[in-house]
Amino acid sequence: MRIGELDIGPGALLAPMEAVTDLPFRTICEEHGAALTYTEFLSAQALTHGATKTAARMWRSMEGRRFAVQVFGREPEVMARAALLAVEAGASIVDINMGCPARKITAGLCGSALMREPDLAARIVAAVRAVLPATVPVTVKHRSGWDERSRNASAFARRLVEVGAALITVHGRTREQGFSGTVDPRPIAEVRAALPPQIPVVGNGDVTTVADYLDMKAATGCDAVMIGRASRGNPWLFRAVLALERGEPLPTPPSVATRFTVWRRHAELVVAYAPVGMRLHELRKTLAWYSRGLYGGAEMRNRAFAEAAPAALLALGEAFFAALAEREAKSPDSSIRESQEGPLAKSMRRHVGKTSNDEGQASCGSA
Repeated sequence: MRIGELDIGPGALLAPMEAVTDLPFRTICEEHGAALTYTEFLSAQALTHGATKTAARMWRSMEGRRFAVQVFGREPEVMARAALLAVEAGASIVDINMGCPARKITAGLCGSALMREPDLAARIVAAVRAVLPATVPVTVKHRSGWDERSRNASAFARRLVEVGAALITVHGRTREQGFSGTVDPRPIAEVRAALPPQIPVVGNGDVTTVADYLDMKAATGCDAVMIGRASRGNPWLFRAVLALERGEPLPTPPSVATRFTVWRRHAELVVAYAPVGMRLHELRKTLAWYSRGLYGGAEMRNRAFAEAAPAALLALGEAFFAALAEREAKSPDSSIRESQEGPLAKSMRRHVGKTSNDEGQASCGSA
């Protein structure tokens, strides 16, 4: 797949997710085969007004890997200035968020609210395209429409491509649906049919397995697929998709020892790059993600709530995965799966999902 002059290799794309797709998370997904990763979605107003916390979330990918910065807003001039800041920060692609269904975004008439204002949406894309170097593509992510009565994805996408959008990502739900129900592939297919073949279309939503990936491509004819929530604690999904696209055998599910290694790598990146005040919270999230469904995970997550220091959480994770790896090594046939979670563990998972806003309220990415 090519985006403008950029040649994007095979594999799935990582969706932008607020409070999730920071540098540590993106790095793990890139190391496991994600073809392209996106930052958390960032306010153009905050960026242009010098908000250091927002600007700090535009971390360059490691080892010179390409990455996209996603911005949201509704003022063309402000969006253009924010796009320039993204390129200065190293972005290879500037993505415009026109799909976020979160009330905090749509209340400001941003995100998916722009689907009700196609003229303004087109002016935003044109303004951003006008200020960026020709080598930096402008892309847009939107939904199938505002609600069932206004499904306008194909006409909306055509309008944006006419003024310079080089790629369109479509989430197959309306804003009214949020993340309820199931994704409808038809609007994605309609966008693919409506656009010139040289403009890639990315399908988004409900892709949690390799089978879902294949179904999305078959049902829509999309050029690539974007994966969001399913990647939390499961970067191996990108590895499997990449093997599939390369015609290689699908990798076996990760062992506990592999999960241990990847969790440790992720935790080390959190300690190295997360703000000091956020490390405890970020480490709790990694433990919740990587222990999901594993034997003893509920008890470990309960204990994680009680810990008040990053070092203690690291020690807790080390002990949990080491014990589980030992159990697996001694008796490969023994169950390492979790049977049932207690109320506190379920509460923690809901809390982690709410904090990262389950990608809908937060990432405006995919399901």
